[in-house]
Amino acid sequence: MQQIEIWALIPFALMLLSIAIMPLIATVWWEKNTNKLLVSAILAAPAIIYLIKHDLQEELKHQILFDYLPFIILLASLFIVTGGILLQGHIQARPRNNTILLTIGYLLASFIGTTGASMLLIHPLLYINRYRQNKTHTILFFIALVANCGGILSPLGDPPLFLLYLRGVEFTWFLNLLPEWTFVGVSLLLLYYFTDRRYYYKEEKTEMIMADFRERSTLSIKGGINIIYLLGIILSVLLLNSSYIPAMGKENAPIYLKYLREITLVFISILSLLTTRKKIRQENHFSWAPISEVAYIFVGIFITMTPALLFLSSNAQKLGISKPWQFFYSAGILSAFLDNSPTTVAFHTIAQNLSNDSGTIVAGVEDIILKAIAMGAVFFGAMTYIGNGPNFMVKAIAEQEGVKMPSFLGYIIKFSLKILLPIYIITQIIFLHK
Repeated sequence: MQQIEIWALIPFALMLLSIAIMPLIATVWWEKNTNKLLVSAILAAPAIIYLIKHDLQEELKHQILFDYLPFIILLASLFIVTGGILLQGHIQARPRNNTILLTIGYLLASFIGTTGASMLLIHPLLYINRYRQNKTHTILFFIALVANCGGILSPLGDPPLFLLYLRGVEFTWFLNLLPEWTFVGVSLLLLYYFTDRRYYYKEEKTEMIMADFRERSTLSIKGGINIIYLLGIILSVLLLNSSYIPAMGKENAPIYLKYLREITLVFISILSLLTTRKKIRQENHFSWAPISEVAYIFVGIFITMTPALLFLSSNAQKLGISKPWQFFYSAGILSAFLDNSPTTVAFHTIAQNLSNDSGTIVAGVEDIILKAIAMGAVFFGAMTYIGNGPNFMVKAIAEQEGVKMPSFLGYIIKFSLKILLPIYIITQIIFLHK
């Protein structure tokens, strides 16, 4: 494998740095999505030149055509379809009701995926909390619970788990993570409930609480046909892949077959746009700005992180990790800043080369180490806005609705390190003490 010089990772580091500091030092300029695209293009250019110069254009092509393109088409299809589902009526945004809604999202994440659950529930959550002054914490816990941690019980929950499934892990094996899923979920939900309760009773204005109370009415859904489209998206992701249609994975497969899933998702998106009344999307405050922001930023991330992923793959064996807790933190930290799917595959490969003299072996890896890799990849995806696909999307939608979200570094310092990391450390001590 071609050795990657460490300096080739500089564009990726600058890309992360731009996301972190540009909202702070050039707030108005950064708000324009075209400027985000400009930064992505400027930083992607040296990475592209480097990869082509070192005859790594195939890796770059794969990253764009088989990673970024499917990623953004899936997100866009979910964004379009869920944007056509309008929740009418109103329940009070009390701590109990908010906690119940987050619990529903946590339960759904493993079955319709973290992206599907996030895009389905973020609009109703924001609508219900429209009278609340303090709701940033609700969105942060939503990202942790629904967009990440809830998806660990099945290969449908998160892309890295689906890759492990394709590498030989049985579909039902992920249910073995039920104790860890329960512990993390209960911990976060309890912490959220008492946090929201404090805000609700000590900091919310009485007149806003009364206005919220007076708005109570029976809940109903408009644009229900989009629920069928949402099911179509889930089934497309589950069934339209080389695991079920081997011809899709052949190198000489025709373009329509290679991209059958993406073509289907685009078709579903068009159907949603054509069959959903415009008034429903208007009442849902639907706009193209959030998905454009994600598309522009992540094209830069996917291109500039290509050398970083190649560097990780070529140096993976030198990391010297062998214990479950080491896999948990190593896979987790890298998944927080790199794409967690290739990171998971890299650590699974490392684990396969370890001596497996004890414990149950699953897909060539000791059971407890496989658990550590899966947990690290999924849980730590909540540590940054770019750790998992739906994170940035939820942030963008919330900001569009007027919620003041913390900056890239602010999110890590104020939420990830204070709230998530302690829970993850306790989880590791309890379940991965070996």
